[in-house]
Amino acid sequence: MGGHSHWAGIKHKKALLDAKRGKVWTKISREITIAAKMGGGDPAGNPRLRRAIDDGRAANMPLDTIKRAIQKGTGEIPGATYEELTYEGYGPGGVAILVEVTTDSRNRTGSEIATIFTKNGGNKGEAGCVAWMFKPQGLIRVKKSSVKDEDSLISHALEAGADDISMEDAEFCEVITSPLNLDKAKEALTKAGYEIESASSIMKPDTTITLDQATAEKVLALVDALEEHDDVKNVHANFDIPDEILAKLEA
Repeated sequence: MGGHSHWAGIKHKKALLDAKRGKVWTKISREITIAAKMGGGDPAGNPRLRRAIDDGRAANMPLDTIKRAIQKGTGEIPGATYEELTYEGYGPGGVAILVEVTTDSRNRTGSEIATIFTKNGGNKGEAGCVAWMFKPQGLIRVKKSSVKDEDSLISHALEAGADDISMEDAEFCEVITSPLNLDKAKEALTKAGYEIESASSIMKPDTTITLDQATAEKVLALVDALEEHDDVKNVHANFDIPDEILAKLEA
């Protein structure tokens, strides 16, 4: 996971920058609305809503905006009806890609996602064509600056039900959990004094494809284009980019 994990870190920094510009508010608002619709408007009893609200606060969303998003989900105020969909396809080099979207028009969004694939050297596939290559997991990124002793973090993480811990990233320790245990583990680590940068559900590929520089540039262009779409919530892919190539692409 070396290069791929490194790219995940870069994506996270980009997301924080976008958040400061307010670019992610629309996507977080939709997630809050859907979470409230599915599990109720009380974050104390709705872990998904609680996580979405935390994301909103991290993105400096006004409390009124968060409140309105919740009320749209609970039906207290009118709003668009959103549904969650997953599109699948292939990128340059045969990279498998899953695209999670939140949309109020599946026909429009499906057509636009297909166009993005085509314009960037990929192709949108049929349902099920790549989903079998991925497994759902929870990912908690712990700031290393809050970790005084790595052995203690490992102990606390395992006690919280973690499945794996990675120390490869320069700035973060990555704690892997089952999707159902994500929020419980996050709360346990927070209570233990660790600073959590993010906690999210991910789709981890069973195997990865190592990319050369030329293919990496094309794949990253496709991923960026997908992530820029207003309806796209998450993009998952099975590529791996060696650190030396990533360093060149960042230059």
